Amino acid sequence: MSLLSTMHCSLRFSDADPGMHNIVSNFLRYMVTGGIAAVTDVGGFAFLINARLNVLIAGIASFCVAALVNYLLTSRFVFGGTATAFGFTLFFFAALIGLSVNVSITIVGVYLLLLTPIVAKVVGIGIAFIVNFGLNMLFVFHPKNTQRVP
Repeated sequence: MSLLSTMHCSLRFSDADPGMHNIVSNFLRYMVTGGIAAVTDVGGFAFLINARLNVLIAGIASFCVAALVNYLLTSRFVFGGTATAFGFTLFFFAALIGLSVNVSITIVGVYLLLLTPIVAKVVGIGIAFIVNFGLNMLFVFHPKNTQRVP
């Protein structure tokens, strides 16, 4: 059994507030799938840069591949749905919103709050992660937009 399958099975709760526990369980699994997507993004970016591709093009391409990987993993192992073209479209737009939040917070952090770029970027990543999880939970993987895997 894979790590994600094990987490999918073991991160279930049966306490008094199953709704909150389901959110926490999904959030923890989302951290794993998001981490895999982040490694895909950075690894793809490094590969493309080493292949002498332009930084902007490499960044866009690695972001798109990572978004696809993240969608496939998240749809199955976090929200228990089936991957569809419509679902990926919603997911990709949510990812673009998260990217905008990340970049905006990083810029504000560096130029207005005078944070170091790395600190500002880490704050941006953290807030964008939470925004993306919320968008995915409330819109992208909302039951009316997904097919459930038995």
